[in-house]
Amino acid sequence: MGIFSRTRDIVAANFADLLEKAEDPAKMIRMIILEMEETLVEVRASAARTIADQKEMRRHISKLDGLQANWTEKAELALSKDREDLAKAALVERQKAADMADQLRAEVQVLDDALRASEEDIAKLQGRLREARNKQSNIQTRLETANNRFRMRDMYAGPKTQEAFSRFGELERRADEAEGRAEAMGLGVSKTLDEEINELRQSDKVDAELAALKLRLSGNSGGNTNREG
Repeated sequence: MGIFSRTRDIVAANFADLLEKAEDPAKMIRMIILEMEETLVEVRASAARTIADQKEMRRHISKLDGLQANWTEKAELALSKDREDLAKAALVERQKAADMADQLRAEVQVLDDALRASEEDIAKLQGRLREARNKQSNIQTRLETANNRFRMRDMYAGPKTQEAFSRFGELERRADEAEGRAEAMGLGVSKTLDEEINELRQSDKVDAELAALKLRLSGNSGGNTNREG
């Protein structure tokens, strides 16, 4: 397949269809971009060779133009010396040079047309390459976002997290059992003097709070009675 026909195939390709049919869109995008980059390099190299050929042809044309002028001078000189035969021969050589120059100019024109087409193809291919790179960036961003969301959901609702929390429950049960054993160790043990005194203090405190509560309730009840009277 020629470089320019392949370039036009790439430019005409429907990326959406390619990605929809691809099993791995990200891989397909990478392949498309690689193909475009390689084709772009080849098209530019071909364009560079075309430009070099044009410059070489133009140098030959310039030489042929100079050769025509030289044969014209020789023909004029021959006529001035009454050598019509030599003048005619010089004009024949001049015509040969002119024919070669015209042929080269036609070839240069063909290369000009090819170069303009190549320039258009390069511009279109660069546009498609930007489009493909944008799609690649978009897909990569979407993949990273989806992977991050999956990791976050797996972190707070995945089986590993559930298993970890179930083990927290087991640890809490073990802590309860350890505390129960510690409390069981104190069952049937006589209280110390300090513990009995502290209990009395707590009892006095509770009695004082109970008396204060009764007094407050009694006062509120009396106030309500007065208002009703």
